[in-house]
Amino acid sequence: MPGPHLRSPIGLSRAAVALLGLVIAVDLFAVYADLVLYDVSGDLMDGASGSAVARRLDDANSLNTVAGGIQSGSLVMSVIVYLCWFVRVRANAGVFAPDTQSMRPGWAIAGWFVPIVSLWYPRRITRDIWDASSPLGARRSYLLVNAWWTLWLLSIVGDRVSSAQSGDADTADGIHAGAYALMISDALDIAAAALAIALVLRLTRMQHEKALAGPGAPVGV
Repeated sequence: MPGPHLRSPIGLSRAAVALLGLVIAVDLFAVYADLVLYDVSGDLMDGASGSAVARRLDDANSLNTVAGGIQSGSLVMSVIVYLCWFVRVRANAGVFAPDTQSMRPGWAIAGWFVPIVSLWYPRRITRDIWDASSPLGARRSYLLVNAWWTLWLLSIVGDRVSSAQSGDADTADGIHAGAYALMISDALDIAAAALAIALVLRLTRMQHEKALAGPGAPVGV
């Protein structure tokens, strides 16, 4: 009878990794834009004035605007593909070990967007997927999952703080502090994306190896 079956996550994982890599590259460009703004605002704080400094400030603001736009586009694309991969590995986990999945399949998407529960549901689902994808009898460690989720939450907080601080800046001191906050936020984004790549690769490999080993295969097979 037709029923749940395994589907390879390899293709989606490659696409997710490529787009997460693009996010990192764009974030590095954003860090450069932040540094340019930080530099010119520092000069303003030191008393620099004139048309040359004003022109540098305009250029720095324009560069940050471009970086922000590219960041938004790359993030949207990576989120879409990442969620497609996440739904795929969650479905496979339901085949490997349906009794250990504490959340319904629909939460693999909804859990990221529902307020409040989005702070822990995706991590919980990821842990369930990790457990189901682990070889039978393997010693489980959630270090990668926990590190990735911690940095993801920190990047969200950093983005909101930096957006508020830079958006309200209308003095040299404020612009300088806002540029610094943007640098921290973009650095957190880079770290979170790097760990997300590691998580995608690890879970994809685990599921692929478990599928090849067959049901009930012990560790090492």
